[in-house]
Amino acid sequence: MESVWHVYILRCADDTLYTGVTIDLTRRISEHNESLKGAKYTRVRRPVSLVYSETFESRSSACVREAAIKKLTRDEKSRLIQD
Repeated sequence: MESVWHVYILRCADDTLYTGVTIDLTRRISEHNESLKGAKYTRVRRPVSLVYSETFESRSSACVREAAIKKLTRDEKSRLIQD
């Protein structure tokens, strides 16, 4: 059985953006907000909120998209979020 992979963007409390990839979006957002399993970057910028996500059929395609999003400027990410 294939998993669905999610690429997501979170808005942190300091208005920065964090991009990640996961198979369980709900669990991962909870980890970013409530546990030590969240990324070190988001742990000191809580709370975070989901502002964007895309789904993919494979981890490799999700990771390629994550890398592409991380290369975008903040303005380009803002346009992506708004679309």
